[in-house]
Amino acid sequence: MKKNVGDTDKGARIIIGVIIAIAGLYFKSWWGMLALIPFVTAFTGICPLYSIFGANTCKTKTAAK
Repeated sequence: MKKNVGDTDKGARIIIGVIIAIAGLYFKSWWGMLALIPFVTAFTGICPLYSIFGANTCKTKTAAK
């Protein structure tokens, strides 16, 4: 699969994942496991929903001429 998650998007996903994980620990709920979704998409650089909708936040590198 082609990477479709950019650097800014990765940072936001990591922050969101941390917030979800902390909330799960604070409330002692298994819902904190949902933090895995933003972590996995951030660290792999691939978001399945972006692929479905054709979105891409990754900067493309242009070839030097």
